[in-house]
Amino acid sequence: MFGRFGNNKDKQRGKALKQATHPVMQKYLSQPLADVARPWDQVDIVSLDFETTGLDPACEQILSYGKVEIKGGLIQLASARHELVRAEKSIPESSAIIHHITDDQARTGRDLEEIMPELLDHLAGKVLLVHYNNIEQGFLDAACRRLYGSPFIIPIIDTLALGHRILVRRNHALSTNALRLFNLRDLYKLPVYRAHNALNDAMTTAELFLALEAEITPHAATPMKDLLV
Repeated sequence: MFGRFGNNKDKQRGKALKQATHPVMQKYLSQPLADVARPWDQVDIVSLDFETTGLDPACEQILSYGKVEIKGGLIQLASARHELVRAEKSIPESSAIIHHITDDQARTGRDLEEIMPELLDHLAGKVLLVHYNNIEQGFLDAACRRLYGSPFIIPIIDTLALGHRILVRRNHALSTNALRLFNLRDLYKLPVYRAHNALNDAMTTAELFLALEAEITPHAATPMKDLLV
């Protein structure tokens, strides 16, 4: 049903489910993966962004998340959510300058242990949409392994990878910053939002994805499996 990509992911899910001991991961992993053989606009997608204290999931922490869903090929504004995550340690000044989340603000957030079950419920059976897969997938996997002892498994679309595909097809020069989220958005004349707010970035990633997919197959809906990393 899923094709080679889906079969591999589903085998990973099945193996992880057999080994899972925590109820949160048992519930998440028991949900079938999205059918990635279907056209992308027939599959539910969650655009997700994290603001973090750094890039290494092994030693850094999530400070906020923003998410918005795409259903039927349309961004569902009513699904938008932004939330602060309580910091476990002081936020480095170099990090706060970027995302503007202070220690006082971070203390008002909920604990990651409280947020993760809800976030996993939002993601179960859907496809995850991100810009630069290593961050969101990396931090989700690290959180699931630390809290529940299981890996995080989900089909993923990465707009950075799709942008790279399109620029190569256009014979576009790939400068150092060409694949940054807001530089790719400039190619499509998309609106400008303040960067490094998790909800803004989740929304801008969703908008960019719609523009990229329209260029990849302008007259038909691409099979979801052809968009995944």
